[in-house]
Amino acid sequence: MRYKLLQEGDIQVCVIRHPRTFLSKILTSKFLRRWEPHHLTLADNSVASATPTGYMENSISYSAIEDVQLLSWENAPKYCLQLTIPGGTVLLQAANSYLRDQWFHSLQWKKKIYKYKKVLSNPSRWEVVLKEIRTLVDMALTSPLQDDSIHQAPLEIVSKLLSENNNLTTQDHESIIVAIAPLLENNHPPPDLCEFFCKHCRERPRSMVVIEVFTPVVQRILKHNMDFGKCPRLRLFTQEYILSLNELNAGMEVVKKFIHSMHGPTGQCPHPRVLPNLVAVCLAAIYSCYEEFINSRDNSPSLKEIRNGCQQQCDRKPNLPLRLLHTSPDLVSQEATLTESRLKPVIVTSNEIHVEVERNNTANQKMTASVGNDSEPNLIDCLMVSPTCSTMSIELSAQADRILGCYVEILKMLSDYDDWRPALASLLQPIPFPKDTCLFLSFLLLFRELKYVIQRFAEDPRQEVHSCLLSVRAGKDGWFQLYSPGGVACDDDGELFASMVHILMGSCYKTKKFLLSLAENKLGPCMLLALRGNQTMVEILCLMLEYNIIDNNDTQLQIISTLESTDVGKRMYEQLCERQRELKELQRKGGPTRLTLPSKSTDADLARLLSSGSFGNLENLSLAFTNVTSACAEHLIKLPSLKQLNLWSTQFGDAGLRLLSEHLTMLQVLNLCETPVTDAGLLALSSMKSLCSLNMNSTKLSADTYEDLK
Repeated sequence: MRYKLLQEGDIQVCVIRHPRTFLSKILTSKFLRRWEPHHLTLADNSVASATPTGYMENSISYSAIEDVQLLSWENAPKYCLQLTIPGGTVLLQAANSYLRDQWFHSLQWKKKIYKYKKVLSNPSRWEVVLKEIRTLVDMALTSPLQDDSIHQAPLEIVSKLLSENNNLTTQDHESIIVAIAPLLENNHPPPDLCEFFCKHCRERPRSMVVIEVFTPVVQRILKHNMDFGKCPRLRLFTQEYILSLNELNAGMEVVKKFIHSMHGPTGQCPHPRVLPNLVAVCLAAIYSCYEEFINSRDNSPSLKEIRNGCQQQCDRKPNLPLRLLHTSPDLVSQEATLTESRLKPVIVTSNEIHVEVERNNTANQKMTASVGNDSEPNLIDCLMVSPTCSTMSIELSAQADRILGCYVEILKMLSDYDDWRPALASLLQPIPFPKDTCLFLSFLLLFRELKYVIQRFAEDPRQEVHSCLLSVRAGKDGWFQLYSPGGVACDDDGELFASMVHILMGSCYKTKKFLLSLAENKLGPCMLLALRGNQTMVEILCLMLEYNIIDNNDTQLQIISTLESTDVGKRMYEQLCERQRELKELQRKGGPTRLTLPSKSTDADLARLLSSGSFGNLENLSLAFTNVTSACAEHLIKLPSLKQLNLWSTQFGDAGLRLLSEHLTMLQVLNLCETPVTDAGLLALSSMKSLCSLNMNSTKLSADTYEDLK
């Protein structure tokens, strides 16, 4: 039978004194305190003498209890425990046998824990200590008490023992780890024990203890941990464990097998916390490298110093500005000539980095002035380095490079799992690194390695994946901007940029807003890639002309020249001109004001009808009970006078609604009854200021979206 460990205030006891027996009133006893070997208060009177009411005046300490037994003699009081203490015996009477047994096991546990704390607090011979630890672990595993503290208490005792004894040999370390391994199968290690495990992973990464003992512990942490912020040493231990796997002969292959074991053999990982925890471990490790580099560069306090109370700024050495290396040899020679009269450059060397710096008061003043400016440059401004300077010449140590490489490879592995990719894309949006990270050479290489992950996002047809490439809000750069041509993170002449544009244009981002952002920020790269025959960019330029995105005549002529310079561009521009002629004919004044398409008509039927004459006067169009889809929106937006549109019981969806909301600004009445539209598409209708009547019966409209539309 299993029992719950009693806590403070849980016991209602009846105290009996032996050999002179009497009953007291039932009272609440401050019976147990969580793992504090102080005093066990059984009643309010002393054991040696009794007051007229029968209460004891003094408490009994755990150390004073010599024995705890269940009463078994004939005619003994029912449900009683016998506590043997110096000078007498105390009986506790419970209400039933279950409660009595619960008290018995709790008292036994408390008494033994107090004993082990005392024994292990002053170790003399480590052979004896190891034997006591094994006995303690066996006691915890076989205890009938059910409580998290049953397993945590031995771990905390061992943790304290290890923190107070730093002179143990490696063999002693491994023996203790193996001894407490059974307790770690269902419990997280305490913080001090995590520190001990981290040290072992760093010093003995190839030890079999890492594989055999630490693997199930880390697997449990990744599966069940909810917040590394509350237990950061669990995250540090996981980081050190992964790095120790990378130190094995097979290296990243072992790490890859570990990641696969965490995912499982099926197509869907059964543990929802594994991916967020792995991403948190990787990002924290990368940021730690960045932080250590920054602290070593400018002599700032590290996180460890901050925790321990860092020095005052006045006590630290003055910051030394980094010298930017120039890409042009001529500029380098000019730099050397200009700096001859200054102090010679000094090489500052630390354990983590080797940075070439110079004591330049003028540069320092410029840096101070830029910091004081209210307008903070965004990430892409930082990436758009002027031709006279490139990334800072920063060389991380080989160890730091291995750490960065290991965790970037893990992120690449995670992106290969289809079921993890949507959540991974969400976790990496917005860009989870400081703005100036990519200004330093080693971290720039990190971004270029991450290109594989972004490529996987760009190849995924699911909107929830590739939509994370864009920025979360205006003024906040996303991966799409980071890997666009013109920045130092783009090293492929825009191939990844073209892939991202292709997938975004192929989904619900074929809108004026997206085209406007490209025209404002990336028109040059788009024209360059179109000039090289990229079909996606040719289509982009044609859409810009078709939707009148470009107002400047010279820019329009330049786009036309770019299109006519390639065969694919010339062909698509001719098709555009043909569509424009048809559009002029379609929008020419005349034709009917009302039009109803026959039931079961398709998108092709609608296109054929609208190409047969002029519909410049068409104000009311009914497509109810037809088979049209969102694809017909490209034809509907060409009707300039349309005010009423009936899409009842069609397959018109969210993508079509987004297109209508940007082009049919005069629309007043819209019927979407029994269509597959969802909240994502209906929210786009909020921009249609002329809309007076909207029918959304039998759609997937939610209450929140309904309130927003109102």
